[in-house]
Amino acid sequence: MTPDAPTDRIRVLIADDQELVRYGLRLVLEAEDDVHVVGEAADGASAIEAAIALAPDVILMDVRMPGIDGIRATQDLAARLPRTRVLVLTTYDLDEFAFGALQAGAAGFLLKNTRPAELVAAIRTVATGDAVVAPRITAKLIEVALPHLAPPDAGAREGALSALTERERDVFLQVARGLTNSEIAQTLHLSESTVKAHFGRILVKLDLPSRVQAVILAYELGIVSPGS
Repeated sequence: MTPDAPTDRIRVLIADDQELVRYGLRLVLEAEDDVHVVGEAADGASAIEAAIALAPDVILMDVRMPGIDGIRATQDLAARLPRTRVLVLTTYDLDEFAFGALQAGAAGFLLKNTRPAELVAAIRTVATGDAVVAPRITAKLIEVALPHLAPPDAGAREGALSALTERERDVFLQVARGLTNSEIAQTLHLSESTVKAHFGRILVKLDLPSRVQAVILAYELGIVSPGS
């Protein structure tokens, strides 16, 4: 492990049980001037231990690893290191394991055949606090996983909405429907910066780490439904 890195570089931890995959990811990332790989882990337990010791900005987390898998590791780290962003690595689009990791607190997911440039762009995106799963893809992912969600709780729904202002509720609904910030701005006749500010407050009030979890919560509470 190499914990020391310039403060202006994105610190990345790679967690994957395949050594060749870790090696390939390291080669791609260390070719970038603004990214530094601070460590590697071959399973979920090692990933948790390394993350706590190194406090990386971003973790590339394989979902299927021996022992503690990527979902359990993500859930653990979301609670322990809320500032560290987890990008799930999966082989299949709409993988149920990928959904489980998103539900556990991951900032997004990437396919293992993602092109190097897209991988680096995704890391830069989540390092700034955003999600890398496009809003409509997030909605599609959640709709596929809806049978696995608990039935909507009317009391929880009212409790969540009561914490928001009327305008924040409007923004929350549009986010849940899969609109981008730009599209929400046009729909609600607001500036994009105002939408971002509203959404930032929504995340704080609802204690959510990212856009992905906001959409999941909206479906869980029945605020939106498939096709709405």
